[in-house]
Amino acid sequence: MAWVGLFGGTFNPIHNGHLKVAEQALEHFPLNRLLFIPSYLPPHKESRELAAVEHRLKMVELACRRDRRFEVCDVEIRTPQTSYSILTLRKMKEIYLDHFFLFILGVDAFLEIDTWKDYPRLFEECSFIVVKRPGFDLGLIKKKIKQLQEKGVKAKAGEPPPRQDNFSCGQVFLLDVETPDISSSEIRKRIQSGLPIDGLVPEEVAEYIKKYNLYR
Repeated sequence: MAWVGLFGGTFNPIHNGHLKVAEQALEHFPLNRLLFIPSYLPPHKESRELAAVEHRLKMVELACRRDRRFEVCDVEIRTPQTSYSILTLRKMKEIYLDHFFLFILGVDAFLEIDTWKDYPRLFEECSFIVVKRPGFDLGLIKKKIKQLQEKGVKAKAGEPPPRQDNFSCGQVFLLDVETPDISSSEIRKRIQSGLPIDGLVPEEVAEYIKKYNLYR
């Protein structure tokens, strides 16, 4: 059995914080591959400042060239509809048979997971790597897991690193690493204000944004 990390998002634009999370996930978990999955239309975000899908996909492709372990998956972009994680997961399971799947997401997104479409099914079909941000109270994750359990969701805290002989769906693993304090919204605001974004995104991505005059 192989392990697949699924790192979804708008990547609007992808930045060095995303890449650092991916690097640390590969370092701390036995992932055979890590897939960046740009969303077509995210259900929880406004599309007003969303760059066209072809631009976001290209920026992810450029960023992923720096590490051969990174792969880009356009499964959501090829389906022009709202991107729901449960649908994406099931498509991936059709492509990668007999694989273990771990969704990589930030702690803020995990705390809102009970607003996701068919979220109890996610806990029955995959596990999660939750990325901690600086100064975050870990008790909130434990509280959320308990709330999910009280709703009958098969969620449980996992002890990393997971092993093939003890892997089960519904586990929530914490990735407690130092990552750059960068956000895509901050980058967009800097671009709109004419400020530099050096060091926030890969050089190739910065050049692409400038070439196509994105986020201005």
